[in-house]
Amino acid sequence: MYHDVNDPRTPVEGGLDEAEARALDENWSEVQPPAARQILIAAVEAFATRGYHATTTRDIASRVGRSPAGVYGYFRSKEELLYRISLIGHQRTLRTITDAAGSDADPVARMRAVVSDFAAWHARHHTTARVIQYELGALSEAHHAEIAALRRQIDRVVRETLDYGVARGAFDVPDVPGTALALLSLSIDVARWYRSTGRLGPEDIGALYADLALRMLRTPEHRPLTSGH
Repeated sequence: MYHDVNDPRTPVEGGLDEAEARALDENWSEVQPPAARQILIAAVEAFATRGYHATTTRDIASRVGRSPAGVYGYFRSKEELLYRISLIGHQRTLRTITDAAGSDADPVARMRAVVSDFAAWHARHHTTARVIQYELGALSEAHHAEIAALRRQIDRVVRETLDYGVARGAFDVPDVPGTALALLSLSIDVARWYRSTGRLGPEDIGALYADLALRMLRTPEHRPLTSGH
């Protein structure tokens, strides 16, 4: 797994960097009390570093100076921690992409916003995104079904954005479901290799991916002849 397009030899290390940990503490303020929020953040770091199955409740507890019993006072199980992380992460992702889809009536500008914001989210929250994207199989059947429903809503936003552009003659897309899957997969993969120490920031990643997406989607008469947007 790599973090910088300039140096594909550099491996990604698991764990939260200081900026991302601080952002989680601020953005997850609805998780109360603060002790529960700190346990969730510790679980994100542990799952990203060791993987869900290799992580123990003791590993998570030790990161916040608690015993396993101190974790169970807030969360019933390790799986519930993963579920809460997945739920918050997917809800935030859905909100981000839904807001982007309603940002402009122009189909090209709308798609630019959707891809840009979705890719940038996966860069900005890359550690959390790795957990919620690649540990889904560890969720219980009921929890997995709930998260899958959120993922279908995210997919629906992208499909509707594509349909909107096709209907207005801006996009040439013979397979909307397949194209939506490709765009989502492209952006999600950012979480696998992104590092905050790389040469591109989240906004740079968003702009790059949006530009690539539009070059693929536009009809021949709407494709730019230069690198300008």
